[in-house]
Amino acid sequence: MAQRVLEANGIATVGISIEKKFTEEVKPPRTVFLKWPYGHPLGEPGAIKQQRAVLDVAFRMLETCETPGEIIEPGYAWKRHKYE
Repeated sequence: MAQRVLEANGIATVGISIEKKFTEEVKPPRTVFLKWPYGHPLGEPGAIKQQRAVLDVAFRMLETCETPGEIIEPGYAWKRHKYE
């Protein structure tokens, strides 16, 4: 997995996953999990606020994650969450 190679070379990574089972099996260093449809890990096409919210969570995880293999779930509901 590319994340492990990058991490071994001192580059922190965060994955964005929509399939929790596989993420738990692969155990990447850090992951944001979203219960969203396949093909839309960052959100709906053209939904800039939604996509930015996902990226903000991922970037914050780089700063706050202390447990290797941590998976966080921001709880965003597909098409039913208001993004500011």
